[in-house]
Amino acid sequence: MEVMSQWRLILRRFLRHRLAVISTLFLIFIYSVAIFAEPLAVNPPNQRNLDHVYCPPQLLLISTQHGLYTYGYEQQIDPVTFRKSYLLREDVIVPVRLLGRGAPYKLWGLIPLERHLLTVSAESKDADHHELMTYYPLGTDELGRCILSRAVYGARVSLSVGIIGIGCTFVFGIVIGSISGYLGGRADNLIQRSIEIINSFPHLPLWIALAALLPPEWSALKIYFAITVLLSLLNWTGLARVVRGKILSLREEDYAVAARLLGASHTRVLFLHLLPGFTSHIIVALTLAAPAMILGETSLSFLGLGLRPPIVSWGVMLQDCLDVKAVRFYPWLLMPVVFIITTVLSFNFLGDGLRDAADPYEGR
Repeated sequence: MEVMSQWRLILRRFLRHRLAVISTLFLIFIYSVAIFAEPLAVNPPNQRNLDHVYCPPQLLLISTQHGLYTYGYEQQIDPVTFRKSYLLREDVIVPVRLLGRGAPYKLWGLIPLERHLLTVSAESKDADHHELMTYYPLGTDELGRCILSRAVYGARVSLSVGIIGIGCTFVFGIVIGSISGYLGGRADNLIQRSIEIINSFPHLPLWIALAALLPPEWSALKIYFAITVLLSLLNWTGLARVVRGKILSLREEDYAVAARLLGASHTRVLFLHLLPGFTSHIIVALTLAAPAMILGETSLSFLGLGLRPPIVSWGVMLQDCLDVKAVRFYPWLLMPVVFIITTVLSFNFLGDGLRDAADPYEGR
């Protein structure tokens, strides 16, 4: 009779959670998109086209005659209201090439390339209506910038904030929670009261106050790391309490006492004997912390207190939605909201699946 290991039992139960599995696949996909943002972007993220301001999304079509193609949009301006609208020109065929040459870029800032997953075919440049030969799958914003391309580049920033924030949360939560639970007494009391004080502050106003203190002359890179650290400083308390509670219940177990009697140091007992006993619970806590980091960055950037242009993130893109009239007439500006909601829900479903799988014997 085969005896399954603890981790195999956890994996087996996790695979039975369909929403968690689907969410995992989506997160792998969206992070892959973020990693390979340059070739996946149809246009450069900050490229402006004033002839296609607020251009609606263009549908990608396929036929035996034209292959991949879309129809051109011609901009029209109302002479009374000066509102821009677009006329679909079905007589103007815009060929779209798969893995064609487009705007040059450097993959990860290192490898110079020109190939894009989708790009307007080079042959179309000689067409009679070359000014209509554009392809914007999700439309454009107020400056004629491709929303899909900006969303792809924005995924790299917004999702990496979550990953870096998880790393900071892991370090603070594990170290402080372990010390609190293992030492107990006055140290535990001091740490727990400090956590209660931190949790008593409303997070969003405190984030806004701290972000407003950042020097405006800082570079985009400095602001990016500063925002990540600010979000992490308020997000570790939940994990610290989870770790503290587990350490309190495990430190008097027979194997922990035996390790101390055999001369093992406190550090060895803590990190090699106690912490591995609830690794799955730590993974669950970190998974559920990621959405808070993403939403925190989005909120600050949306309010203009977080990341700032020329950095592209989902929160920065949502600044275009501050104008309610623009959203009313150009609803495709809200596409970053779809990415944010889908990503946050995926993290939550993944956390639920990991929580259920953490105890494979539950319900037996």
